[in-house]
Amino acid sequence: MSVENPETAAALSLLNAAAVRQRAHRLLAIGLDDGLPNFRIHLDRMDSVAELVVETTRKAYPTLAIPFHSRWRHFALNGVDRWVALADRIAWPDPAARGRAEFDLAMVSVFLDAGAGPSWRYRDPVTGSAIGRSEGLGLASLAMFTSGAFSSDPQHPLRADAEVLANFSVADLERGMQVSADNQLVGVDGRVNLLRSLGRLVAAKPGVFASLDTPRPGGLFDWLATLAVDRRLPAPAILWGLLKELGPIWPSRLTLGGIALGDCWKHPMLTTGDATSYLMPLHKLSQWLSYSLIEPLQRAGIEVTDIDGLTGLAEYRNGGLFVDHDVLTFRDPDDASREHDVASSLVVEWRALTVALLDRVADGVRQRLGLDARALPLAKILEGGTWAAGRRLARERRADASPPVKIISDGTVF
Repeated sequence: MSVENPETAAALSLLNAAAVRQRAHRLLAIGLDDGLPNFRIHLDRMDSVAELVVETTRKAYPTLAIPFHSRWRHFALNGVDRWVALADRIAWPDPAARGRAEFDLAMVSVFLDAGAGPSWRYRDPVTGSAIGRSEGLGLASLAMFTSGAFSSDPQHPLRADAEVLANFSVADLERGMQVSADNQLVGVDGRVNLLRSLGRLVAAKPGVFASLDTPRPGGLFDWLATLAVDRRLPAPAILWGLLKELGPIWPSRLTLGGIALGDCWKHPMLTTGDATSYLMPLHKLSQWLSYSLIEPLQRAGIEVTDIDGLTGLAEYRNGGLFVDHDVLTFRDPDDASREHDVASSLVVEWRALTVALLDRVADGVRQRLGLDARALPLAKILEGGTWAAGRRLARERRADASPPVKIISDGTVF
């Protein structure tokens, strides 16, 4: 379909980080005029949020040598980075071969990362520790990857092949994630369907995913490398590539002009003069994956620029930071105890405000630490940072460290 089609052009205008940021700040402006249906905003609490983020960051990273917020952080336990320890011992044919493997790992692991639920735990066979949430999901997916669970070639386990992904079963995932009657993982079916969709799409796009290899998600490494100019690639181009090439794998929600909009939802206050009226793009998992693909590209000698061209992540730890710190308060106090669908205006509003408020927190954190955006990009503030501070508050306020907004999740959004 030609991009000259008005609806198609409107849809494409939502498939980027700039649209996420612009519309999130528009909702924030409406909220500052007390015009939102679900939340009130208290900016007088933002200074204390910035102080908490700085305190949390300094405790975790005393020298301020902060890595990017990405999936790679979850592959380390007790100071040992398990992927790096393994990958550094391998005689890769060239940097691109390692890059493809790391793309495979990051993509499969991120797609399995949407909210484990409060009770699930992964018992690490190395340490015997029982680890939940994102860290547990990360270690479990890493163990599956290194054991060859996603490879069609037993002699080359460190890959994710389209054929295996397309036929991945619920039993395969439950085995890898140690799911049992006493160790339930939310959204198992959603995760499996996502992997299957990924496998089918990768197989159907050899020009993107199989230019130098059999079809695998890691083929996107080579495709993105061709977009680099003088070995430099803007971070928003990574997101654009993911949204353009992987958009169809997300569960069917909203489409416009025949294009699936992915993590994009409706909010009644976002009126426009075109076909994008009421639409709020967020692209949380795609941006999380974009952040996670930066390091493999850098290791392969491609400089990733404009990292702040991506936005903060609209997920429950960052969002919980603002609710638990009373920057955001429910207009209806009973909403604190109700469960909310991810498509509800309340959840969409909360997630959008999270993106906009993260930009404001970032300014406050940089000011306090005396660093500019180049030295302290948003990706490091998230890691240092807002995500950890959000989890800290959740643990202090609720025994199960659950988010302050009760979400009905299908395992593909959070």
